[in-house]
Amino acid sequence: MNRKTYSALFALLLLAACGPKWQETEADGFKLIHQKGGETLGYASAPILTVDRYAFKDLNRNGALDPYEDWRLPAETRAKDLAAQLSIEEIAGLMLYSGHQSVPGSAYGFGGATYGGKTYPESGAKPYDLTDQQRQFLTEDNLRAVLVTSVESPEVAARWNNNVQALTESLGHGIPANNSSDPRNETAATAEFNMGAGGKISLWPTPLGLAATFDPALVKRFGEVASEEYRALGIATALSPQIDLATEPRWSRFNGTFGEDPDLDTDMARAYVDGFQTTPGTKDGWGLNSVNAMVKHWPSGGPEEGGRDAHFNYGKYAVYPGGRFEDHLKAFTEGAFRLDGDTQKAAAVMPYYTISYGIDPSGDNVGNSYSKYIITTLLREKYGYDGVVCTDWGITKDNAAVESFDGKCWGVEGLTEAERHYEVIKAGVDQFGGNNDKGPVLKAYQMYVRDFGEEAARARFEASAVRLLLNSFRTGLFENPYLDPAASAETVGKPEFMQAGYEAQLKSVVMVKNHDNVLPHWSDRYETTENDCNRVKAKVFVPQRYYPQMPGMFGLSMGAPSHWDYPVDKALVEKYFEWAETPEEADFALVMVQEPQAGSGYDVNDRKKGGNGYVPISLQYRPYKAVHARDASVAGGDPKEDFTNRTYKGKTVTTYNEEDLDLVIRTRKQMGGKPVVVVVNVTRPVVLSELEPYADAILVTFGVQNQAVLDLVSGAVEPSGLLPMQLPADMRTVEEQREDVPHDMRPLVDADGHAWDFAYGLDWNGVIEDARTARYRR
Repeated sequence: MNRKTYSALFALLLLAACGPKWQETEADGFKLIHQKGGETLGYASAPILTVDRYAFKDLNRNGALDPYEDWRLPAETRAKDLAAQLSIEEIAGLMLYSGHQSVPGSAYGFGGATYGGKTYPESGAKPYDLTDQQRQFLTEDNLRAVLVTSVESPEVAARWNNNVQALTESLGHGIPANNSSDPRNETAATAEFNMGAGGKISLWPTPLGLAATFDPALVKRFGEVASEEYRALGIATALSPQIDLATEPRWSRFNGTFGEDPDLDTDMARAYVDGFQTTPGTKDGWGLNSVNAMVKHWPSGGPEEGGRDAHFNYGKYAVYPGGRFEDHLKAFTEGAFRLDGDTQKAAAVMPYYTISYGIDPSGDNVGNSYSKYIITTLLREKYGYDGVVCTDWGITKDNAAVESFDGKCWGVEGLTEAERHYEVIKAGVDQFGGNNDKGPVLKAYQMYVRDFGEEAARARFEASAVRLLLNSFRTGLFENPYLDPAASAETVGKPEFMQAGYEAQLKSVVMVKNHDNVLPHWSDRYETTENDCNRVKAKVFVPQRYYPQMPGMFGLSMGAPSHWDYPVDKALVEKYFEWAETPEEADFALVMVQEPQAGSGYDVNDRKKGGNGYVPISLQYRPYKAVHARDASVAGGDPKEDFTNRTYKGKTVTTYNEEDLDLVIRTRKQMGGKPVVVVVNVTRPVVLSELEPYADAILVTFGVQNQAVLDLVSGAVEPSGLLPMQLPADMRTVEEQREDVPHDMRPLVDADGHAWDFAYGLDWNGVIEDARTARYRR
């Protein structure tokens, strides 16, 4: 070997031994650095530093490796270093949480979106471009927590995320956006599952349906699947689970919970958070598959008086007439804050809008996020929670009327918006849901300086900044927040995830009645002739259902006009049975209806007629008069009302869909002695005693595909779900139960003598008795 060759070889060996341990590749709009023994970095514009042969992003562009930029250090060390560097304006931005953002942005809904001053259809923008409003709150208000609602597709979501991250990387200290989502894996009845086929996202039953499986391992698996899909969409925080103990049967948000039992709620909460937050194979459980879980709603929105929801002034009071406040904390303190996995506790908590009436020993009745007793004394001090606390959306805005869907400043209506922010911060909260504007936060800071001094104000704000930044460091956003759009499209809704969701749907359905074992109604039967035995499909009659026009979400709009239609696709039914056009030619009938659908508990027309505006929430189909309601409400009082008694005793209400009951009765008459199978989709503990006598079999569903129903009715799958709540005998027991007490209603007892109580359900052999019922049944 000559000297020249030797020198070249020596240079190569020296480079291999002493040169960088990383390689860079080009991606779609960003660059990736892969390094042996180090973190993968994704970046768009930040300079790269090489230290000890490893690559680091110089996010603040100062030419030096700051502790917060050093991925070798613990997340807490990095968060504290960065928080100390931030200005109060930057910290104020971290304390904001955006309003609802659809991708692409809509000109309608909660907030109008524009692109260059034009609506999306007019602008010519790409679906993944940033809206004017997003650019403003990211750039001018320093906001870094973005709530994402609908997305056009996984690929569009990935590209939008990359645009957001490229923008935030170029600003200030290069803090990435922490995008979040409300639950997004619930299915539609009309969706169809095909073995081996993918979809836009895996489809699962509602949380109440997950609870009906009584299977925490299944819920943990849901969390694992959903977290992988969320991260592929650019989402690193889940505004879930909703672990309110749902002890008030009339509450409209009952279906978002795990039901009314403290033990089941606790186990499901723990499993859900473990599934979402844990990245297997990491030393502390956190990693690139982790999604921060923001459990809600502390200390529980479950015991709403009369079932009225606190999104509105008329539902702002949570009451505890049974003295069971501690029961409502259990899912948090023994579930979400005491995980089996290494992440140890839920990353964030959201208090509910409600005033927890009479709970603060001082007698102060204010919304939970305004209550120092609820947030600091209980949550932080007594139960030792040191994670992020974020308000529910819009609590610092003004409320125009008792019935209006706007601000939810319960108990502090007389304060200014800035003063409300100040009270929330003093209570111990870190972040303001639905606020894109740093202005009121900065005013609150000045109030803190006025009352406690600059040093104390800085320390208080910096403490929140550390907590907020931790959730971005632990999920790897500072290293690589970017996505491969093609990989996202492959991950979200991939076949094995779709399969897992569909199997969960099947396990969530509860068979509550099966008189004379009319189910399963095998899709195939045999007809014998003189010369042969032929296999033929059973004939089913599916009557059309009346779909009444109903108010949309939170009563903000009206739904589709009233109409008649089939509740299930004929082509889908014919995969299982022969379609019968008339009852006479059918072997059995399949009637698919919705639970009784009532109003919100407040009626402006009642007020205009001289009443107080408060009316019952009915859980039965027929008109209901509240004979057994309270003479005086437990809670009351509001600056917009000149009375404190919110009783509705003696008032009558109707439901929107009384025709569903008539349909069942009419079909029973038309079918004569032939079986009538009724499927009722349920979101809360409704009264089915009016319907039960007219059905031979009844299946209760919690948001599943019609295909799952047909798999069960046909015998392809055996039902295994259990009721995650009592189904009441009548409205009297609903009125006489106490809002905060679980299991305190008289359950319906059917013609076969079965009580439709918590943890009750049937399979083909009768009442289910297994390990689940042994653990949870009361």
